[in-house]
Amino acid sequence: MATSGEAPESWYLALLGFAEHFRTSSPPKIRLCVHCLQAVFQFKPPQRVEARTHLQLGSVLYHHTKNTELARSHLEKAWFISQQIPQFEDVKFEAASLLSELYCQQLLLHNLVDSAKPLLRKAIQISQQTPYWHCRLLFQLAQLHTLEKDLVSACDLLGVGAEYTRVVGSEYTRALFLLSKGMLLLMERKLGEVHPLLTLCGTIVENWQGNPIQKESLRVFFLVLQVTHYLDAGQVKSVKPCLKQLQQCIQTISTLHDDEILPSNPADLFHWLPKEHMCVLVYLVTVMHSMQAGYLEKAQKYTDKALMQLEKLKMLDSSPILSTFQVILLEHIIMCRLVTGHKATALQEISQVCQLCAQSPRLFTNHASQLHTLLGLYCLSVNCMDNAEAQFTAALRVSDLTTHQELWAFIVTNLASVYIREGNRDQELYNLLERINPDHNFPVSSHCLRAAAFYIRGLLSFFQGRYNEAKRFLRETLKMSNAEDLNRLTACSLVLLGHIFYVLGNHRESNNMVVPAMQLASKIPDMSVQLWSSALLKDLNKACGNTIDAHEAAQMHQNFSQQLLQDHIAACSLPEHNLISWTDGPPPVGQFQAQNGPSTSLASLL
Repeated sequence: MATSGEAPESWYLALLGFAEHFRTSSPPKIRLCVHCLQAVFQFKPPQRVEARTHLQLGSVLYHHTKNTELARSHLEKAWFISQQIPQFEDVKFEAASLLSELYCQQLLLHNLVDSAKPLLRKAIQISQQTPYWHCRLLFQLAQLHTLEKDLVSACDLLGVGAEYTRVVGSEYTRALFLLSKGMLLLMERKLGEVHPLLTLCGTIVENWQGNPIQKESLRVFFLVLQVTHYLDAGQVKSVKPCLKQLQQCIQTISTLHDDEILPSNPADLFHWLPKEHMCVLVYLVTVMHSMQAGYLEKAQKYTDKALMQLEKLKMLDSSPILSTFQVILLEHIIMCRLVTGHKATALQEISQVCQLCAQSPRLFTNHASQLHTLLGLYCLSVNCMDNAEAQFTAALRVSDLTTHQELWAFIVTNLASVYIREGNRDQELYNLLERINPDHNFPVSSHCLRAAAFYIRGLLSFFQGRYNEAKRFLRETLKMSNAEDLNRLTACSLVLLGHIFYVLGNHRESNNMVVPAMQLASKIPDMSVQLWSSALLKDLNKACGNTIDAHEAAQMHQNFSQQLLQDHIAACSLPEHNLISWTDGPPPVGQFQAQNGPSTSLASLL
């Protein structure tokens, strides 16, 4: 105990020093740090010291232990005491912020979200004279509403923040509020509101003169929204100028040094994402573009770069956004691998996504539909039609149609292709096709998905022997896919048109379709279209008496068949192949039993 003549600050500073020493030790000695902070209360400290110590204890327990109940108790005391002390903003609002964060962390265990909202609202109400905390708390409450899928309330709060920052003269943070609002409006598909808002943001960003890294990070945020907006609309050609600007912008950022000069306006003390996270995000949107456009080797190259960067970042940074980036990258590269004939690798990567989702309930909630969709696509590629149907049906069941309309249309399109291939599901098929009718009230604004819907109609007409109707649909697909450089759809449409002309006996016209289809499929590369094209070229050349060319095409067909067959056997022999029977509940991890061999039909590949 301190002697009565000793100043109270000395014992306090000593205990604080010890606590910090133990907290920053390697490894940290958290139990001793907590003991030192708890000892402060033995001295019956003044209110300010008592509130700050409760905050420090709450923070240490929250960040370094699993004792959330005790952390919560200390933070609630800090918040309660600090409200009675004038000019004590830093402790008061940090306690409110951390406490509501803790409530949200416990959302899955208890229904504490209703405790977090009024707490944040009160803190926002009393923080108007403290610009930094007022903005931070507005962002936090908007994020909470976003997690609850209440995007309207979140947008309202971001609008309040934008107006507040305009009044306090912070154009930088005003841009952050407006860009965040633009992101949510894009999620809600409120395109009429998005366009004027993004135009305003563009003007603010260009006119703002300040820290170069902050300015460039605003530009990255702005361009990422523009690029994803184009990609959502399936416009992979129109997006190219924006994507190029974004790539140049991230190169500029990587050459700039982080200046430690703090902004003079406290409302400017924010940044959107760390520089390293922005680099991964730019790789990610580049992969999304390459996959949609059918540049699959480029998609592979950028995925490898991004995943390598992510592995390095995850060693030092536990930010949940990194796992989200990783899952989205894997989702895209899995689709690429299924096209390029690497099904076994795709299946192992689907298993990897399962493991990542198993570690985070929120990640699984947001990606369950995509995971079932990927398994459906894998089932299609190995000809397990019943499992494909079950996976796509599961994906539709767990998808959130309000924010994933494009995903819904993508799943329905693929499910329609399953019914066409099964050949005996007419009623279900017509019900689906009515919902994705490209000629009438198509449900989403995506150029790419509408072109795919025409292709599905063409495929059905082909199987029904209605060749003129099939040609009309496929020419529509070709027109749309050529307009936006959708290479895979172009290749698929060309080879199917070639097949139709071959059946009709128009060999010259068939050849005019199949040769460019083969060239494009080789460039992508798309193994299934190459297999299909080589089979047609073999038959065409044979019919025209071109023996040498027919022999060459037959050899190509044999090579593609062998590659696909080997990959098919490898994939179906993996224990992860059992994932195709998972259609409900959390992702199965470590439950795979090795199979004796493939149990699926190979006939369609040969």
